[in-house]
Amino acid sequence: MAYYNTAETEARLSKVHALLEAKGLDAALIYFDELNVANGWYLTGWHGQFEKGAILVPLHGEPYLLGGPESEPFAQMDAAIKKVRCFPVFMVPNEEYPNATIIDFAQLNEELKAAGTVLNKIGYVGTDSIPHQIYEDFRKGFGGAELIDITGEYETLRAYKSEWEDEQLRKAVELCDIAYDKMVAAIRPDGYEFEVAAAGEYECRLRGADSFAYQCIVGSGERAKAVVPTATNRQMKDGELVMIGIAPRFNGYAGTFGDTLPVNGVYTQKQKDLINYMRETFRLTYDMLKPGMTGREIDVPGRAYYEKHGLGEYIVCPFAHSIGLMEAESPFFGPNGDFVLVPGMAVMVDVSFFGHPELYGGRIETGFIITETGADPMSQKMFNHFMKDL
Repeated sequence: MAYYNTAETEARLSKVHALLEAKGLDAALIYFDELNVANGWYLTGWHGQFEKGAILVPLHGEPYLLGGPESEPFAQMDAAIKKVRCFPVFMVPNEEYPNATIIDFAQLNEELKAAGTVLNKIGYVGTDSIPHQIYEDFRKGFGGAELIDITGEYETLRAYKSEWEDEQLRKAVELCDIAYDKMVAAIRPDGYEFEVAAAGEYECRLRGADSFAYQCIVGSGERAKAVVPTATNRQMKDGELVMIGIAPRFNGYAGTFGDTLPVNGVYTQKQKDLINYMRETFRLTYDMLKPGMTGREIDVPGRAYYEKHGLGEYIVCPFAHSIGLMEAESPFFGPNGDFVLVPGMAVMVDVSFFGHPELYGGRIETGFIITETGADPMSQKMFNHFMKDL
């Protein structure tokens, strides 16, 4: 079963067409790869393995999925966009496919012209990720066309979630709730970090997760100050804290949680105090999640509370960010953020500290759908967990 929804795809293509018309553009070129999956997945419900790719969306006519020959049969079977063309620049370097039809961008340009589509002004998406060689090959192949960066405008489309998208996020969070219990049960003195990760990942895959938005976080002891430590073969020790998190995707949409727990099941007083500071900051930030609020406003109460308790110097990440096809994606709601919350948006409250001289690092995190009056928890379980002190 494919991960895309046809009605969603058609609606999103309509939004891209509206963007092209507003900017006076003839087409959009949207880059993606295995690390930067979201912009491509938004229109295809798919991404390739090994090979890079792009989507070409003309203002008029059928969109193209551009990639390599290894991805072509995979894309035609599973992607929402079926019109595929293969190019050397997207392929695994030095790989050979003698029976594949491989063209260059000049040939694609001629194909489009023959169909009556002339591209004079093209918007491209992926400023911070598109490889120079792909950009240059495309520019030369469409010689004379003006390339205009529309990354910000395109990615803003992803910030406003549909009801279907919110539903997928909630399903991903349901997987998180199950994984949480299994991961907590695997935490014990002398247990391995990878055992905790395996317990959560198994449950998510068993129940339909199609991938993970980040590698499972398990950081015990001093490893917790690494911000996003992946599970290793380190044995957890009695008396330490361990920071955990997982991000299963359901139909491409990520859920997540973060928590910081005692390896032996009992917090010391210092550990308890710090966790309670995080929980109060969580509550202060949650109270700010209302339509019309911006990062400049959302960030203030939690940051002031951290400063009051001497934790300001350990703030690495702002306390709120969006979630969707990526676990942490724009818009972010930090102290300089001007993006306005609107109903339907999905926001994580992500309270953390890193670099503490004794307790190293920790995180508590869960998410909300913005409503007309406030924020609805995606996980009632984790919301209840963080809304009270230890």
